[in-house]
Amino acid sequence: MKLAALALAVGAELHGDGDLEITGVAGIEEAGDGEITFVANPRYSALARTTKATAVLVAPDFPEVAAATLRVANPYLAWAKVIQLFYREPKYPVGIHPTAAIHPSATIGRFAHIAAYVVIDRDAVIGDHATLLAHSVIYANATIGDHFFAHAHSVVRENCRIGNHVVLQNGVVVGCDGFGFAKDDKGVWHKIAQAGPAVLEDWIEVQANSCIDRASVGETRISSGVKIDSLVQVGHGSKVGENTLLCAQVGLAGSSEIGKNAILAGQAGVAGHCKLGDGVIMTAQAGVSHDIPAGKVISGSPAFDNRQWLKATALFNRLPDIVKELRHREKAKKGLEQE
Repeated sequence: MKLAALALAVGAELHGDGDLEITGVAGIEEAGDGEITFVANPRYSALARTTKATAVLVAPDFPEVAAATLRVANPYLAWAKVIQLFYREPKYPVGIHPTAAIHPSATIGRFAHIAAYVVIDRDAVIGDHATLLAHSVIYANATIGDHFFAHAHSVVRENCRIGNHVVLQNGVVVGCDGFGFAKDDKGVWHKIAQAGPAVLEDWIEVQANSCIDRASVGETRISSGVKIDSLVQVGHGSKVGENTLLCAQVGLAGSSEIGKNAILAGQAGVAGHCKLGDGVIMTAQAGVSHDIPAGKVISGSPAFDNRQWLKATALFNRLPDIVKELRHREKAKKGLEQE
């Protein structure tokens, strides 16, 4: 693809020779002749001066470098579009594999690809343009919209509801039983039936081996545009607002409520019945046991304001010296008093 055509495709301003041929994409340190790369993180800015890439996607105010540049307000988003232009996704032909087990009462829309050993149980409904890869399982009475994509070994449990343009990566379970048990007078735990469904709205992606529990009563709801990373646990009865990100190993205990456009970074945890407002950011490994108002950035466990946390962690390594100094002053004070 000519560089000029690539610039037009991603809405970028071209600085350089538009006739240069771009044949692929690569990281800034590995890129070579004919390849395009990008800089979105300032830490990699210096590498743009030495990269062997033919072209670099950068922000509009980025300094001129030897390579041609495509300048755009959001280089990272533009990079995603460029990769899509060069990456050839696997194509799955319309049809149902003879080993798939589909209940006669199930309904499957037009243009579906149903791969080997897929199981679709009674009264399940799946919309148009669905792709279900090997060993994925749809339980009874599940309802799924158009453009559903289930990778191998993903599961949608009974009575769950899924909207349009939802992707389940390998090993995802939607609607597994919530963790609900009640103890009797003898100390024996008794299971609480998990009767409510999990509901996923539109344009959601859930990545590998994540679990979204069904509710005991009511429902667990993941709103439109949410992206859930691998190994995430969403507890029963939780609600996650639109366009929120749950990054790797995040854990939401039962009945958590997360607002819109929030970001929960890796291994962040939320205790049951806590509410996080819109736009909240939890940094990695933060733990929350209380409600958090909208717009807050919090860190630590137990979590508190990120700016205070940064000050506290900066002081942490100095604590032994601070204690030593305080003891020295205390001894000096006692010596003066004795005199």
